[in-house]
Amino acid sequence: MASARSGALPPATDDPAPATAPRRSRPRWVSQALLTVVALLFLSPLIWMVLTALKAGGEVFSTPPRPFGDALLFGNFSDALDYLPFGRFLLNTMVVATLGTLITLTTSALSAYAFSRLRFRFRDGIFFLYLGTLMVPQEVVVVPMFLIMQKLGWVNTFQALILPWAFTAFGTFLLRQFFLTVPMELEEAAKIDGCGHWRILRSVIAPVTAPAFAVLAVFTFINYWNSFLWPLIVTNDVSTTTVPLGLNLFLGQNGQEWQLLMAAATISMAPTILLVLALQKYLVRGIALSGLGGR
Repeated sequence: MASARSGALPPATDDPAPATAPRRSRPRWVSQALLTVVALLFLSPLIWMVLTALKAGGEVFSTPPRPFGDALLFGNFSDALDYLPFGRFLLNTMVVATLGTLITLTTSALSAYAFSRLRFRFRDGIFFLYLGTLMVPQEVVVVPMFLIMQKLGWVNTFQALILPWAFTAFGTFLLRQFFLTVPMELEEAAKIDGCGHWRILRSVIAPVTAPAFAVLAVFTFINYWNSFLWPLIVTNDVSTTTVPLGLNLFLGQNGQEWQLLMAAATISMAPTILLVLALQKYLVRGIALSGLGGR
């Protein structure tokens, strides 16, 4: 009778189900130790640079190499500023990098808004052509750019150092990808309230995509700060010399002051480090989300 029932349960067995073996997790201290070793490997050139900046000139290339000299000469930093007008070089580079970053953020935001929010003919085709400029290396355009600067009378001027590179397809692409993630409902609500395109960009889209602006600001500032080839071509006067060119002057006809060069290089890193620390909160979000948005 019981076997004839369609809803009969299968006979119970006494064999227990095989238990899954617990997966062993790596101790946390092991991961931290590995990360510490990798971080030290990447930081070792910077650490050696700082230690070299604190040595005497005759101890830089000692045999065998020693990380520390007989004394820590912190006066090398002040000597580096006095050996050349390095303070003027820092000021010049700060002006160029700051103004260049602000102009790049403005132009990239306007073009990214046009390519992501406005509807016009051949929009996508123009955007792809604009992105195609990223494949043109800087070395190809420096000669025609210099001829243009010469015709305009901009050689040895700050505008020659700033404006030619203030219109970047990379910044437009980066901001456009973030702008596409902003819901259209926010824009439509702003239009109902009477906002125009400029107000929508400034009050609605820009606050939401602040991490993208932070990432672009850091990348642009560092590019301007470390630029060497273009300032070398378009400037030949101390009044417009930037930090990379100033560092090269420590290795000249008057000798090679390696300890002063390392001290000046250490000083020149301070503005970029402070900028990264100030925008660290936005950088983590921006780098994690960049390129992942879009519709």
